[in-house]
Amino acid sequence: MTKNSEPQVQSSGALGPTQRAAAWERLGKDHFDVIVIGGGVVGAGIALDAATRGLEVALVEARDLASGTSSRTSKMFHGGLRYLEQLEFGLVREALHERELALSTLAPHLVKPLRFLYPLKHRVWERPYTAAGLMLYDGMGGAKSVPGQHHLTRSGALRLSPGLRRDALIGGITYYDSVMDDARHTMTVARTAAHYGAVIRTSTQVVGFLREAERVVGVKVRDSEDGRTTEVRGHVVINATGVWTDELQALCQRRGRFHVRASKGVHIVVPRDRIASDTALILRTPSSVLFVIPWRSNNHWIIGTTDTDWNLDLAHPAATKADIDYLLEQVNQVLVTPLTHDDIQGVYAGLRPLLAGESDETSKLSREHAVAHVAPGLVAIAGGKYTTYRVMAYDAVDAAAQDIPQRVAPSITEKVPLVGADGYFALLNQTAHLAQAYGVHPYRIEHLLNRYGSMTTDVLDMAAGKPDLLQPITDAPSYLRVEAVYAAAAEGALHLDDILARRTRISIEFSHRGVDCADEVARLVAPVLGWEESEIQREIATYNARVDAEVRSQTQPDDVSADALRAAAPEPRPEILEPVPTDG
Repeated sequence: MTKNSEPQVQSSGALGPTQRAAAWERLGKDHFDVIVIGGGVVGAGIALDAATRGLEVALVEARDLASGTSSRTSKMFHGGLRYLEQLEFGLVREALHERELALSTLAPHLVKPLRFLYPLKHRVWERPYTAAGLMLYDGMGGAKSVPGQHHLTRSGALRLSPGLRRDALIGGITYYDSVMDDARHTMTVARTAAHYGAVIRTSTQVVGFLREAERVVGVKVRDSEDGRTTEVRGHVVINATGVWTDELQALCQRRGRFHVRASKGVHIVVPRDRIASDTALILRTPSSVLFVIPWRSNNHWIIGTTDTDWNLDLAHPAATKADIDYLLEQVNQVLVTPLTHDDIQGVYAGLRPLLAGESDETSKLSREHAVAHVAPGLVAIAGGKYTTYRVMAYDAVDAAAQDIPQRVAPSITEKVPLVGADGYFALLNQTAHLAQAYGVHPYRIEHLLNRYGSMTTDVLDMAAGKPDLLQPITDAPSYLRVEAVYAAAAEGALHLDDILARRTRISIEFSHRGVDCADEVARLVAPVLGWEESEIQREIATYNARVDAEVRSQTQPDDVSADALRAAAPEPRPEILEPVPTDG
């Protein structure tokens, strides 16, 4: 097989093999205003912010877009209700403003409103106390695309969520927040940046910094797929690597202005029928809160999260049996029918990048972000929360502007919808027509619209003359076969793990965790990515080994779990390599 059979993708900001090859050439030849290290939501947001200011931008990511923290969140795009108790009013106000922007303008195809039930347990004081907090929460957001709070008796709360034990509550309050597919949202931010001219390249590791005297003037990068190296030069480099911030600063041989601590958060995924409820739940725990969130067309519940220090391999955070037992123990305190380990279909663990030094407890470390000049020509940003990625991005570019010789325009991303947003509502009203035109069920069209927005027709057009691509993936019927092909042709997926874990969420939505459909998906994308039979088999083996390690890790202590996941990781794809000697 060769890459000559790659489908022609006309989508805005497409990230396919053709664009990847062109990006490598540009990295080595062009001089950029801004070089961004890190393909999480903050790095992608910085690339978008800078590109829409008219700057020349390059973004390099060592692995895949959203392969770290940005694909392993609670899937909430929220204001941070619990941060009100920590008196972080500025953060909450900022996050609620961003939530409203996403719901109404920037990403209505990806960010969706969701009703939550907060069960009340204490008489007299808890209802007015919680109501006051929710009134403040509702009011801080300004214009709202979601309803305000609503109070319920115990019977009313149980009618809404009959799976709750009657003795677990004395009443309830509902309020609204929003949810999204974090990995898809991050990838869409990156594609939007590419649409506005940014060079986006994954599997491209920073292995050294270029200097002229004391000034950082670029980076040396290595292609993780074939080992080639090149030098990328620019006016300023921005370190947006999240929990890897300190490692990048060490690679640059510079002491950072702040340090980042990694806090591990674990989530479990169970089938929807295991909990009888028509609403999401937010439950108070001894140390924080627990979310029970409907996921993927209400087929599953995501339950999380934990909040514990992580001092082991940053590339391989591991969920352990203790983590899972904790989540089950907390949620089972309120359920009529307790959950067991056998109910769990998926598990994932992620790391939050928290600014260190404020508390010994990770749950109390600040979610505020910080920006600093580490050296002339090098800016670092860390902390924050997913919802405020756009604010973090423009703060980082504002800081970097002093290293750019020309005048830098102000940020305009508040007015820039992500690709797929324009035309989304019109297409949503045309669901029945699209279903008839393409010969698929209307619910499939709705599924696609809520993943691709107005680019849905680009996805479906890829199946022209290939009706088999409009069939579901055999062992993951929530997804059409064409979605896997589109992930490789337009969304930057290079490996089976990229498709099964991030472009789709098959790895957490099915009990087989993607193993049963790995062969089918690999053969679907092989013509696009140019895989021969040996490469197909290697991709399948690598993915299966990763899943096996994850499953085994969930019966082990943290250190053993991390070792198992590290051993199963594909090579050569380390997150940060040792410094490489560079000229200048």
